[in-house]
Amino acid sequence: MVIRYSYLWEREAREGREEGVKDRPCAVVLVLKGEAGDAPLVCVLPIPHTPPVDATEAVEIPAVTKQRLGLDSERSWIVLTETNDFVWPGPDLRPAVNGDLASIVYGMLPPRFFAHVRDRVVRMHRLRRLGRVTRTE
Repeated sequence: MVIRYSYLWEREAREGREEGVKDRPCAVVLVLKGEAGDAPLVCVLPIPHTPPVDATEAVEIPAVTKQRLGLDSERSWIVLTETNDFVWPGPDLRPAVNGDLASIVYGMLPPRFFAHVRDRVVRMHRLRRLGRVTRTE
């Protein structure tokens, strides 16, 4: 799933920031169910327009997928080296359509593309190249 979210980059968190500077599309890569009655923990990956310095650290979203999701036509990448983790629903969810709180979800990534992204994130985790920023309320 791709949502609109106020993403806090790892470097911004190290600087002491608690809020993301920019709302952006983010890919939900993992949902961990809590104990009975607890809200799930969600891990999201940022989707910027800036190409990665190292091509192994991001996956470009195909133009047809961006179009189907209703995203802009500029090239975008899913960053594989850091996540924001938060309890769903968190205060940093944002509407994709101004004034429409139900519009936080752009849509779903195609299953094969999502599996590719998921597998690459798992690999980054195993290589200890995955940074995680835990968000609070």
